[in-house]
Amino acid sequence: MTDPASPLDAPFRSRRGRAMALTMAGVSLSLFAALAILIRGWGPADRLLMFGLGLAMAAVLTRYAVISAVPLPHGLKVRNLFLSRIVPWDDIEDVTFPEGDAWAKLDLADGDDLAVMAIQRADGESARVEADRLARLVLSHRPR
Repeated sequence: MTDPASPLDAPFRSRRGRAMALTMAGVSLSLFAALAILIRGWGPADRLLMFGLGLAMAAVLTRYAVISAVPLPHGLKVRNLFLSRIVPWDDIEDVTFPEGDAWAKLDLADGDDLAVMAIQRADGESARVEADRLARLVLSHRPR
């Protein structure tokens, strides 16, 4: 996450989630490459498939590492694991971070909600600070 003294419109990113995802991407790629090389009795196709599996896992983990929420002049760009969406400021009713939920949520004007995976409970108290910063940012974009 960002420092509490950071600008209101700084991007939101998970600190621990990003570090863990990048670490595990490297581990999985290394492990599957080593298995592809070291296991005896496998043909070239088996070795390529094993290495390909490591690449696929590393790709998903790398996608997890780029989860973010970026404030734009016209809305909030939310990049989750499989979904990227720009939500206009007028469509955001509230920011919630219920106890027990893994990440913050945007309550939208159409009655739906959208997870903001960039603000994750795993980041501890800094996640609460970031959720509060996002709520202040949403309020700053409301018409007066």
